[in-house]
Amino acid sequence: MSCCRPSRLAPHIARVAILLILSGCAAQNYLDPAGPRHAATAKALATSDDGELRIVSFNVKYARWIDRAIRVLRTDDALANPDIVLLQEMDEAGTAAIADSLGMHWIYYPASVARHHDFGNAILSSWPLEQDTKILLPYRAKIRGNRRIAVAATARIEGRAVRVYSVHLATAFANGPTARRQQLATVLDDAASFPEVIIGGDFNSETVPEIALARGYSWPTRRLPHTAKLWTVDHILLKGNLSADSASVGVVRNNLKASDHRPIWVAVSLHPRDGPSRPGK
Repeated sequence: MSCCRPSRLAPHIARVAILLILSGCAAQNYLDPAGPRHAATAKALATSDDGELRIVSFNVKYARWIDRAIRVLRTDDALANPDIVLLQEMDEAGTAAIADSLGMHWIYYPASVARHHDFGNAILSSWPLEQDTKILLPYRAKIRGNRRIAVAATARIEGRAVRVYSVHLATAFANGPTARRQQLATVLDDAASFPEVIIGGDFNSETVPEIALARGYSWPTRRLPHTAKLWTVDHILLKGNLSADSASVGVVRNNLKASDHRPIWVAVSLHPRDGPSRPGK
């Protein structure tokens, strides 16, 4: 046998090994819009009557360091007393732990199974959440085949119904920018009938949120510093009588190594319902 034959076979063996690895990593998607669904009601409510909402979004990588995430959310002054918290890459236990630590209502839907546990989005609120649902976003990831979702619910805030979405769009490696724009467009279509809307989470893009501007949304987090490594990919969009200026947004730089993302926050002004809405710029 020639001594060269093993080297000729090596690339084929490597390809087979990669295919076997990837087949073992194929995603298990939860394709039923009704579930699995997990939720709980807060024991006590801490509502605000100052006409301002503090919204926080945090991608807690694979819900791995929940204790650290709780410390960030409870001890950083910029995140103190949040009204709405949007979480991504969560499981049920991590969502419940964070919500309990903050004394908030919560709703959680997993999108798929990742690294042997559920992987999905959550909404936490100081107000009761109703009419919740899971929105299946278009396109499967090119390699693993996992589907992304948005979680939606209506929060009754000082007598007004505000529709809230926690989103997690595909990564650049999984799907291109066109697919991610269509994923966000699916959320925008769902929100079209609601006069006041908050959409926040991990968009995995610095530019995809632009498509919301033509639909009357503002984008207060557009010029935030980096939220994940070298990119600003975590954002919050607002529609209706909700607004926030450039001084009312921020990134918490020290996340206590709870994730590869940093939490972001927006202080949203609640304008009278019959007042003018403020479209994005």
